[in-house]
Amino acid sequence: MRRTERVSVAIAFGLLASVAPLAAQPEIVVSPAGPLTSVGEAVRAAPAGATIRIRAGVYAEPAIIIERPLTLVGEPGAILDGRGDTGILTIRAENVTVRNLTFRNIATSFVEDRAAIRVADTRGCAIIGNRLDDTFFGIYIENSEDCRIEGNVLAGTGERESAAGNGIHAWHSRRITIVGNRVSGHRDGVYFEFVEDSRVEANYSAENYRYGLHFMFSNGCHYTDNVFVENGAGVAVMYTRNVIMRGNAFERNRGTATYGLLLKDITDSEITDNRFIGNTIGLLAEGSNRIAVGRNLFRDNGWAVKVMANAVANRFTDNLFTGNTFDVATNSRRANSTFERNYWDSYPGYDLDGDGFGDVPFRPVRLFSLVIEKHPPALALLRGLFIQILDAAERVLPLLTPETLVDAQPRITPTGAGPAPDPTAAAPRVPREVS
Repeated sequence: MRRTERVSVAIAFGLLASVAPLAAQPEIVVSPAGPLTSVGEAVRAAPAGATIRIRAGVYAEPAIIIERPLTLVGEPGAILDGRGDTGILTIRAENVTVRNLTFRNIATSFVEDRAAIRVADTRGCAIIGNRLDDTFFGIYIENSEDCRIEGNVLAGTGERESAAGNGIHAWHSRRITIVGNRVSGHRDGVYFEFVEDSRVEANYSAENYRYGLHFMFSNGCHYTDNVFVENGAGVAVMYTRNVIMRGNAFERNRGTATYGLLLKDITDSEITDNRFIGNTIGLLAEGSNRIAVGRNLFRDNGWAVKVMANAVANRFTDNLFTGNTFDVATNSRRANSTFERNYWDSYPGYDLDGDGFGDVPFRPVRLFSLVIEKHPPALALLRGLFIQILDAAERVLPLLTPETLVDAQPRITPTGAGPAPDPTAAAPRVPREVS
């Protein structure tokens, strides 16, 4: 009997064994022990709606393309290996589910975006509970809608930014949900470009070469309860409007051009209830307008906030600033943002009427921070006595610090200002078990 006939017979027996009751969808089993040993052949032969169950083993096959609704389920130890020279799985059909598989061994390419899983021109996919090891791009979504990426672990092994792809990459897509994933060792942990109305929730993105999260031209998206820690340059939000970033932790993103969060040319957005801890720059706002920055914790950063003169009509309200070298810095006396009712651990004032707010305004911009903005090497003088005298003189008789960057009602105690410090915020979040 020829090989193709044996495969057909194996599939036929598998279908007959699983069609009771008659309404149930068929299940096809792939196993190194046979009779069906190829995932690709099972995908090509399976009817729409079938489930392909993959037993433990290593399957090194040519790139697999799914062109009808299917469910792929891996048993523990089921591994799809790209053999270092190709992508592995491409989804071109609606309503495809890929669950509990390991994908590995996708080599770097400088001419194509090789990915372990590529989703193209479709909708309704679910990629759940998989592991992706040593991949160039991990999960690559293009021109698709209504997909869910949940509980996956992506561990890239690129040695530098230029030789690494993105962990979860989405382009020109809508209503994408990315929840509970762990991403490390990639260029960007999560990358969005021309993505709308999508959600990134409860992910842990750490030790990526460039950004933990990077998105451009992606309006109406929500980013909540994620942890971004020790990434090359932190998180970047660019050329976007109507963004909500709430409940995230930006921690220990350090370097000469590194920040917890960069806002560049974004408008009409909300940055609330986040933690900025131990970053070179906690939050940098450049060319960004009408941003509500409220109830955030800025702790132990070099610069807690840098707000440039071209950032207009931003409001910093009810935030908590503690342990930062510089609380607020800018590059001009003509700053156009405002600070209201924040807590500053360096506020030297008093509250005689007992209303919980200081009786004299607080100027969070140190004169020395303006000097550093013009002459960065001057930072070496930070601890010098002359600098302390300079700052004290500016507080008594302010001449150069911006008039607009003054908190008229600084809080006396941190009550009501920012989220409570959480020592576990940077702990790895293990994706929940997915059956």
